[in-house]
Amino acid sequence: MRNRLHRKKGIEESRKANLSNTLRRVYDRFIKIRGQPREIALGFALGVFIGMSPTMGIQMPLAVFLAAMLKWSKISAVFGVWITNPITSPFIYGLTYLVGAKLLGLKAIKTLPQDMTWSIVRELLKNAPVIFGALTIGGILIGLPLAVLSYFMSYTAVNKYQQSIKAKLVAQKARLANTKEKVKKKIRKRRKRK
Repeated sequence: MRNRLHRKKGIEESRKANLSNTLRRVYDRFIKIRGQPREIALGFALGVFIGMSPTMGIQMPLAVFLAAMLKWSKISAVFGVWITNPITSPFIYGLTYLVGAKLLGLKAIKTLPQDMTWSIVRELLKNAPVIFGALTIGGILIGLPLAVLSYFMSYTAVNKYQQSIKAKLVAQKARLANTKEKVKKKIRKRRKRK
């Protein structure tokens, strides 16, 4: 029994470590995107906004197309769209639907029936435009503040990374210049000796 609990705890720790490693790698790749911090942050914010919309399946092409039209970072737009993934989409779409339904004055569907009959499926399909409208309005209301927040967070992260790289390059350039001067002095001393 104790061995089983120890093994289960080890599996949970491994999952957490894998998730944190994956998130760290994604973050590292994101901040290393080439471009101006403003363009990268705007692309990311656009991706987050589109990620909150009920356009699953066409979110990435839509984000890339709009980012290209606006001359923002297409890669960071794709990163932003990944806010909606198979793990988060039930929560995101559930929340956007509830917000949109509340705003539109609809009676929100909180649970689906246990057994799906054709009559229930027909009723859902009949109400699809209303459901899509609620998802869209909820997505806009939640997506706008999230996009603004993600802009500032991503701008700060990318700018900080790029500034640290510039500082390292300046320091390296100074070291190289110093080394170059030392080499020139040694060459001059050798020439004087001859």
